[in-house]
Amino acid sequence: MFAGLSVPDSDVAAVPLVAAIVYADRVYPKEAVEAVVAQCRASGLALAGVLQHHVSDKPERRCDIVLEDLSCGTRTSIYEDRGQGASGCKLDEIALTDVACRVERHLQSDPDVLVLNKFGKAESLGGGLLDLIAGAINRQVTVVIAVPQSHLAAWRVFAGDFARELSPDPDAVRAFVRALAPRSTAASGAASD
Repeated sequence: MFAGLSVPDSDVAAVPLVAAIVYADRVYPKEAVEAVVAQCRASGLALAGVLQHHVSDKPERRCDIVLEDLSCGTRTSIYEDRGQGASGCKLDEIALTDVACRVERHLQSDPDVLVLNKFGKAESLGGGLLDLIAGAINRQVTVVIAVPQSHLAAWRVFAGDFARELSPDPDAVRAFVRALAPRSTAASGAASD
């Protein structure tokens, strides 16, 4: 397992928002996550992270998922091609690590929002994209991530009181994003106080 997020009491006010788009298992909130990205762009918020795309709607190809890097557009398949007749999906951990490293480099430019496709099994077990989430928190970057019901308990252990849970309704996530300010605006507003 993993340790939850922890921030010294003196820094609690500085912790950025962490939002989980909670959804029913196997009903990925594609529209909600895309609404986050679209609203961020419309609001002038700098983005890092990934969007998830299914390659095919066919049930036998449900493992055919690619992640699109929001900073550069690169698409990476994250599940191993196990051939015809294989049952179940096998995460390609090398591909996921490659995606995580690329997104981590984009975090160096201090985006306003980090959008991640999913807090799934890998993250529930202490791996996957957890380091990206922690890195974003340390850099004061707001995080938005989709969390299926089956991993919600693990998410709550990890995120603790720092996370807000959103419905997968596109209007709800757009309202959340509209409340965010670009970091440069927030910093200049704080300086003028």
